[in-house]
Amino acid sequence: MTFSNRLISWYLENRRDLPWRNTTDPYAIWLSEIILQQTRVVQGLPYFEAFISEFPTVFDLAQAQEEQVLKLWQGLGYYSRARNLHQTAQQVVAQFEGQFPKTYQELIALKGVGPYTAAAVASFSSNEAVPVVDGNVYRVLSRYFGLETDIASAKARKEFTHLAQEVMDKQRPSDFNQAIMEFGALQCVPKSPNCSDCIFNDSCWAFQNDKVALLPVKSQKVKITNRYFNYLVVFDSEDATLIQKRTQKGIWHNLYEFPLIESEKELNENEIKERVATQFSEFQPLLFLVAYENQSRLHKLSHQHLYIRFWRLEISGKLSSGISKKEAIKKPFPAVVFNFIENYF
Repeated sequence: MTFSNRLISWYLENRRDLPWRNTTDPYAIWLSEIILQQTRVVQGLPYFEAFISEFPTVFDLAQAQEEQVLKLWQGLGYYSRARNLHQTAQQVVAQFEGQFPKTYQELIALKGVGPYTAAAVASFSSNEAVPVVDGNVYRVLSRYFGLETDIASAKARKEFTHLAQEVMDKQRPSDFNQAIMEFGALQCVPKSPNCSDCIFNDSCWAFQNDKVALLPVKSQKVKITNRYFNYLVVFDSEDATLIQKRTQKGIWHNLYEFPLIESEKELNENEIKERVATQFSEFQPLLFLVAYENQSRLHKLSHQHLYIRFWRLEISGKLSSGISKKEAIKKPFPAVVFNFIENYF
């Protein structure tokens, strides 16, 4: 039995029952793929169900306000995916009259759709024989066939895509693509896979050569930047607060937050008071300032570590742009800020 046949047989016996596997609707499949990028299935499933419920068609998503999309996305991270999701829906409505494309070449031209997503949607919706290549596929192929190409290198995608195309069952590309990703997610996992109970332990190169833990090879390391965020949670004499939209490029674009003092190190209470006095004249006279928690919260992003602290400020006057707490929580926030709001607001 060939690699692809054994893989598909394993998949048909072990696959998870997931809603996007029970449809050939390219819109629903595309939606699931965008949500599941850099997100585990257990975390992404409730978001998929919420999006399909709120936006059952691409027209519904295209007509939504960006803030509505970001609010529904809140907590998933990588918010550029949500903005691209919204813009892609608008592109499909404008360019394809709402008929979501099914072919790889049409899909790859959409905003925010790369080779992996285009291949996934094309194969799952119309059974087009194009291979998917994601982290799971890199891992399975590198271990089984003994490929020691650095997956962070420029040539890796082309090499692995070619191999996946070679071993793919051309009669069942959808099943093959689903199978190899599911196998990587459930069986051939990154750390400590159960190789003794694997269907390929008699033919897997890495297992036979005791190199499972060494594959796939990935040499590129991410440089981490430390940033220090001090959020000012201000309340005026009428218990109104103040939030602002992050319009600058970078993390959390178009999400909301409290007034921010970003510093090069952690600041104490006196230093915060000094910064407030010089940077926020509208918060004078200041009646009260205290940290909500004794230490900063560490929030890890792919390239940044954010040390976040929330400070409660009370002022005697009235905020000119004050907003009620009830109205504030309707806005889309970064997950770490919204978690604070749920606990302290």
